[in-house]
Amino acid sequence: MSPQVMTILSFVGLIAGILIGMPVSTVLMSIGVIIGFAALGPLSLDLMVRGVFAVMANDTLVALPLFVFMGCMLQSSGIADRLFHNLRLALGSLRGGLGIVTILISTILAATTGIVGTAVIMMGVLALPKMLETKYSKPLAAGIVCAGGTLGILIPPSIMLILYGLSAGVSIVSLFAAALVPGLMLAVLYMLYIAIVCYLRPELGPPCCEEERALINPATFASELVISLVPPLALILGVLGAILLGIATPTEAAGLGALATVLLCVAMRKFTWIALRDAAKQAAQVSSTILWLMVCAQMFTSVFLGMGGGEVIKDWILAIAGGNPTIVLFIMMVSIFLLGQIVCWTGILLITVPIFTPIAITMGWDPIWFGMLVCVNLQISFLSPPFAYAIFYLKQVAPPELQLQDLYRGVWPFIGLQVVGLLLIALFPELALWLPRLLLR
Repeated sequence: MSPQVMTILSFVGLIAGILIGMPVSTVLMSIGVIIGFAALGPLSLDLMVRGVFAVMANDTLVALPLFVFMGCMLQSSGIADRLFHNLRLALGSLRGGLGIVTILISTILAATTGIVGTAVIMMGVLALPKMLETKYSKPLAAGIVCAGGTLGILIPPSIMLILYGLSAGVSIVSLFAAALVPGLMLAVLYMLYIAIVCYLRPELGPPCCEEERALINPATFASELVISLVPPLALILGVLGAILLGIATPTEAAGLGALATVLLCVAMRKFTWIALRDAAKQAAQVSSTILWLMVCAQMFTSVFLGMGGGEVIKDWILAIAGGNPTIVLFIMMVSIFLLGQIVCWTGILLITVPIFTPIAITMGWDPIWFGMLVCVNLQISFLSPPFAYAIFYLKQVAPPELQLQDLYRGVWPFIGLQVVGLLLIALFPELALWLPRLLLR
């Protein structure tokens, strides 16, 4: 059969397998084997084995479990709990103050863990009950926690950026630098939205009660706030600074960051062997899931590209767009957005990036800028129903009174803000490119 027919069969099989509930990794591996034998015969086995060994031999992937461990250790040790408590007392008197604090803590967690699930679950346990107790709107409270958690997939050191860099063949350090401004920009957009909405409609996000604020001792609170805030920030700046300034590779910085996190817990008297065990176990579970999916995706993409599927997709997109770069970009972004409704971000990234990157090169686009567009778009997939990983993470720990429809209603304003962020990066590429260019001088 022709490459065009095999390409269509590949994606039909992929979508069908996911829709019937099969694990994404199983679908990718199965389609790779079946389509590979049909299109290439025994040669497909050689392509798949080479692809798998390429993943296994990549030492950059060692950074993945280490960065995950950093966030898990901060969660297990209770350092993040202490920081949330102090910031809540500091900003709780503002309308929407608890929501703003939730985004601030989520931003800090994003810079330590690189995954969404940890931040969403942690803030679902810490912040969501407090917001509901303070009479926050249920949809707004749910939307704040879910949106804040998605920052973990974009703000470096992000697992998504590591996988994207390996899939697209671009510098992970440059991706880290490029993602810093877009990630912080989205966090600011979320906080501005919360502040404006709660100012105009105070019943959606009222301030904390007077009795709680009266418990603050001004003489000791400032020092307590500094003690809880400065060490995590120093850890983040140390790890990211070492990477962005070229002092250490991402893998080396991840190792130092993991060790520094344990020492930080010891110094703040938050270290326990149980916390260490739980953090290591969670990091191993998350990392092994992602790495296995990456192996299966590599089997699929090796065969797909080997049979000429990438060229087929490229020809189709260019033919539909008539060579217009704006339409080409629009088609690719819409494709990623729609895939986000049914496929997890890792599956989307590992499938589309090897296909779309050659198209971006043909269009003459900066690979770092294009990477930021893809990553911000993938961030939307965590909130966009029906798949919406962040919603299901939060539902696991949400109080019984918070219904699933509250979660779905709450995320839509933040999806709109993510689309705004995507458009800003598309229209003003320097938002993503100025910091990498500054560091490369």
